[in-house]
Amino acid sequence: MTEKTSILIVDDRPENLRLLSAMLEQTGYAVRSSTSALRALAVARREPPALILLDMRMPEMDGLAVCRELKADPALQVIPVIFISALAETEDKIKAFQAGGIDYITKPFQEAEVLARVTTHLALHRQKAELEVFNQRLKELESLRDSLTHMIVHDMRGPLSVINGHLGMIRLFESANLSGEVRDSLSAIQAGTTRLTRMVAEMLVVSKLEAGLLNLKLKPRNLVALARQLVADHQVDSDRLAVQINLMASPEPLTVSLDGELIERVLQNLLGNALKFSPGGSAIELQLAVVAGQARVAVRDFGPGIAPEFHQKVFEKFSQLESGKIRQGCGLGLAFCKLAIEAHGGRIGVDSQPGHGSTFWFTLPGVVRVT
Repeated sequence: MTEKTSILIVDDRPENLRLLSAMLEQTGYAVRSSTSALRALAVARREPPALILLDMRMPEMDGLAVCRELKADPALQVIPVIFISALAETEDKIKAFQAGGIDYITKPFQEAEVLARVTTHLALHRQKAELEVFNQRLKELESLRDSLTHMIVHDMRGPLSVINGHLGMIRLFESANLSGEVRDSLSAIQAGTTRLTRMVAEMLVVSKLEAGLLNLKLKPRNLVALARQLVADHQVDSDRLAVQINLMASPEPLTVSLDGELIERVLQNLLGNALKFSPGGSAIELQLAVVAGQARVAVRDFGPGIAPEFHQKVFEKFSQLESGKIRQGCGLGLAFCKLAIEAHGGRIGVDSQPGHGSTFWFTLPGVVRVT
């Protein structure tokens, strides 16, 4: 047998209680009623109803005070409260909503209106409760996924170190006995393993950043010198792809208090993405400047660009860019960048339009010295 939905009616006039009770019971609701505000609060605390119809004016305690009491109680605050009153002024309705009511019915009330409002708000309340349960379950699944990912990634570091070590030994001791094709293959394997190792490290850092467990190692660093070294590191890839990287820094040096390892990874990710999406024969601009007392770094490419609706989503975990659009994947690069920059107290974003390239930028406070 299906349990009936419980509704509590609070009104100091017995005739109103009889009328409302009759129409709601005929519709199949389980109705409780009270002419006393204090008794109604006791009833609600003892057995919370699904919805409360509450008179605005009552002698010992008015409806506004009752509603505020309900909303102050963690066990009762989610119960929807509909005010019923002969007061029809806008000011009275505003007071009712400010006290925590979700609707307002004026007297004399019409049966069809009362039933429609009750049915609607019960349905909305039920859907909200179901959504909260779903969201809680989703959070639990996300937490489980993150925990499993963290464990797997943590355990991957050992085997990756072994692979890298043996590849290095083969290249060191057997290089003369290997054909050029095999040496190229070993180089490609080692480069891929290095990238995978870096991805593993980023995933672990992302996990710590999200949990607030990563302590930044802040030291004054010349941001221009750091950028110049990274441009040099990416020169081989840029030559292979026929993409020119231009460093545009003003002023120099630009000394900023930062975690050098994290910011270096951020710049590596942004330059790597720019190279990935830049067409051959184009250029990438790495711009450094001081704006409003903060260091501003921007990486501009002339690739396919990103539609405005994806400007925020590119910084979410497990989203990847593909021809200017978003696809789900294992991408953590930009999510890592966002967390790392925000941990420094900075901001990160992208300016882009399809067909006009992209400019990924971030700001950092803590400028120590500008020459």
